[in-house]
Amino acid sequence: MQRRLRLPALVSPHAGAVLAALQSCCAIAWAQSSQTPTPQELPPVTVIGTTPLPGLGTPLRDVPANVQMFGGTEIGKQRQGNFTEFLENNPTSVTVNAAQGNPYQPDISFRGFTASPLLGVPQGISVFQDGVRINEAFGDVVNWDLVPQSAIAGFQLIPGSNPVFGLNTLGGALSVITKSGSSNPGTSVEFSGGSFGRITAAFDHGGSKGPIDWFATANVSNESGWAQHNPSHVRQLFSKLGYQAQQTNLELSLTAADNRLEGTQTLPLSFFDDRTQAYTYPDTNINELAMFALKGNHAFGPDVLLDGNVYLRRYVNNAVNSNVNDEFGAIDPVTGLPDDVQAINDRAFLNQTSYGLGLQLTLKQSYGTTRNQLVLGTAGDFGDIKFNQDAQPAQFDALRAAVPIGEFESETSAKSRTRSFGLYAMDSLAFTPEWTLTLSARYNDAHVSIRDASGNTPDLNGDHTFARFNPAIGMNFNPTPAFTGYATYNEGMRAPTALELTCADPAAPCKLPNSFLADPPLKKIVAKTIEIGARGKQNAFAWSASMYRTDLIDDIQFVSSGGGINAGFFQNVGRTRRQGLEIAAGNGWGPLHVVARYGLIDATFQTTFIEHSPSNSSADANGDIQVQPGNKIPGIPRQTLRMRVDFEPSQAWSVGANLIVNTSVYSRGDENNQDVSGQVPGYTVVNLDGRYRVNKALEFFARVNNLFDRKYANFGILGENVFTGPNRSFDPDNAVAESFRGLGAPRGAWVGVRYEWE
Repeated sequence: MQRRLRLPALVSPHAGAVLAALQSCCAIAWAQSSQTPTPQELPPVTVIGTTPLPGLGTPLRDVPANVQMFGGTEIGKQRQGNFTEFLENNPTSVTVNAAQGNPYQPDISFRGFTASPLLGVPQGISVFQDGVRINEAFGDVVNWDLVPQSAIAGFQLIPGSNPVFGLNTLGGALSVITKSGSSNPGTSVEFSGGSFGRITAAFDHGGSKGPIDWFATANVSNESGWAQHNPSHVRQLFSKLGYQAQQTNLELSLTAADNRLEGTQTLPLSFFDDRTQAYTYPDTNINELAMFALKGNHAFGPDVLLDGNVYLRRYVNNAVNSNVNDEFGAIDPVTGLPDDVQAINDRAFLNQTSYGLGLQLTLKQSYGTTRNQLVLGTAGDFGDIKFNQDAQPAQFDALRAAVPIGEFESETSAKSRTRSFGLYAMDSLAFTPEWTLTLSARYNDAHVSIRDASGNTPDLNGDHTFARFNPAIGMNFNPTPAFTGYATYNEGMRAPTALELTCADPAAPCKLPNSFLADPPLKKIVAKTIEIGARGKQNAFAWSASMYRTDLIDDIQFVSSGGGINAGFFQNVGRTRRQGLEIAAGNGWGPLHVVARYGLIDATFQTTFIEHSPSNSSADANGDIQVQPGNKIPGIPRQTLRMRVDFEPSQAWSVGANLIVNTSVYSRGDENNQDVSGQVPGYTVVNLDGRYRVNKALEFFARVNNLFDRKYANFGILGENVFTGPNRSFDPDNAVAESFRGLGAPRGAWVGVRYEWE
């Protein structure tokens, strides 16, 4: 149910227009939704949030980009295990890999740009929750397990290097909008269980009285995992209190989580006789979050709206990772004896407090048939971080567990401060009924400060500043209500993170999560995107098509040191390019609805550079490979297909299916595309879901993932397998270079029940 508007007709409440567009996304709207809209209080046109704060939004016809929208109804219908599973199954050009071996910790890739929870992975997507940037201050990572799926009213995926969304928007921005009590009244409880020992319980409640509305949702999920040593224990809470007056709206929200996640790392090909085993273990992440956010707006009349927000985010991470000791057998310069420690348990502790605020003014004016909307905004994001990393000697037992043989000793103790300021503007001018010109720009100023907290590494101290003015221009052509054509050019930037800045020396490689070292500075990354496309809708048939190219200048890559598969350094590698094609179409025939989304991504290096990759079979005597312009960037499938089929013969029951098709990818460490192990093969997976509503209150549902139990991998990295002795025991003298793979989950099935009441 859509929130009823109390503001003047031309002004939407804080995110009212955007939320309405998401919740009532038209029937497979330009191939992004898969069901017929139900009668609701709709705005005159579909409105898109094209700025960090929603403001008045922008009519879809005036948006020069292939924006993808999904609503909470669709998310709830598919019954995915978590938000990242929905992202994997639905939007165009989105892929997921299992590099961390846990379902709540995947890398999400969009158009070849990544949003990952792994410290040190180069990030290229900015993510917002109700206008708050939730890329962590430390490393720009995105902790997907901290985004509660049950709180999501909808989301938008905005492609390109849109400068208005600020730092890290190299390939796109993901904007998540949460539920409120006025749009989600009532109470429900839900229980489900099934494969991998997964048991989930969820509760939500929303309501309103007069100008006050409230909403709360909580869920608990425990599972043992499909593989050995990868259980998940997730606790998530979201609550919101809102106030809506005639001209003023306020919302105060709390997002909290307490999660324990264990992964299984990647597995060498020679271990594939038992795909459930772990290469080494334990590998544990404990994430704790408490985030308060206050946002609101005030209308100074029907054409002037002031938006603002402020937030405080406290994030704590405790992680333990088992690793092979790369120094095993090396002669100790003090004792003169060889190092006989087989394993190192690395323990990292991160204590982060981040906070920020934003202010945005939207002005609308009309002169006859000429429409103009001007947006002026400013934002500041700040982070104070304490990072400690300790190392503990260990030996491998018969099952490759890293069993401690000593105490933890400090390796790194550092503090970091991040300060990011932005000023932005966007002007949308519809100078005729058919033509709309959009101009936007943002000035970013980012500061990264690093200080040694141990007193032993003063060379670590450093201050880094990155600044740039980023412009954008777009043009839309709407000859009829059923057709829109557009073209756009935009620029964005990303500042190197503290982790990258302190791990940039080839002579001193570090591990992920990173040990801090005193390293050479890195340059900021600049992204330049061009896109042309069109979309249309006629009755139930909707379609979209776009072509794009994003060139990165001074791109940053994590380059393997050739030792452990997670050891290496960061460096600017010159230019890289992601270019491609997106086509989507959908239609409805009575109770049957079908939507297909195809993506072609050509991701290549454009600059020659030398990389140390001794596990690559084509490496020279020094273990180096030469990367040439035109070589494919690892981890990005060239072609993807997503298809959704819904069959809903009555309101009582419905079934649906998702088809996932990804072509092959190159492994990390094979940046020259010449390793003898070749590419990680492509795969096809089919997922099913269904529901049966007994009455208005009671519903049963079921889901099957990987229906045909396909055995596949979606990630690869080259490394040395040191477990080549009898029964796969530790034998580094006979280590073998192999491709390590991140494996997809086998077939799983779950059933559940949901009960609702007002």
